[in-house]
Amino acid sequence: MTVTDRTIVLAGATSASGLAVARALLDAGARVVATGRSAERLAALADAGAQVEVADATSLEDMTALADRLDAVDGVVSLVGGWRGGGGLVGQSDEDFHALLPALEAVRATSRAFDAALRASGAGRFAIVSSTAVARPLAGGANYAAVKAASEAWARAVAQGYAKAARDSGEPLRAASVVFRAKALDPATLAPAVLALWDADAAELNDRIIDLA
Repeated sequence: MTVTDRTIVLAGATSASGLAVARALLDAGARVVATGRSAERLAALADAGAQVEVADATSLEDMTALADRLDAVDGVVSLVGGWRGGGGLVGQSDEDFHALLPALEAVRATSRAFDAALRASGAGRFAIVSSTAVARPLAGGANYAAVKAASEAWARAVAQGYAKAARDSGEPLRAASVVFRAKALDPATLAPAVLALWDADAAELNDRIIDLA
């Protein structure tokens, strides 16, 4: 199994991690569709060879429209992130919590919009980036850990949905939902981990939490 000639959507790809993952996928022969809300910030991805789409990864409408425009999709990596914290428990403001919510909203929107496409693929992969804070939350990062924990729960529900759909249809499992956990996300570590999603069968990957060193 290989990522060559597969179509991979990087949702919210305008960060350094998005560019690193895009370059790695392109070097491996994949077609990369990178989304972001700013055409200017997508320019580096276009220069790298990605197909860029100005679209909001947190919007189900935008993601569904993108899914409808693409012929087929073999992978979706949700890269919307950000961090706010500090100040202990009393410092966990509503403002910070709402600023962190787009990470969860992107996981929800992308997984629903591309559900049928990923299940139809011969090797569909859905992946999110989470944090080791989920396993060991701190008072000063409670907002952040809560959003990441909710995102992980959603991604694991996606995994159960893939397994149930395969079981109900009497087909082998071909789609997998995976959580990457990192303490401090390193683009150079994330990129090969994403590539490796097409090195293993869906049954080995589905519902896995993969710790990034």
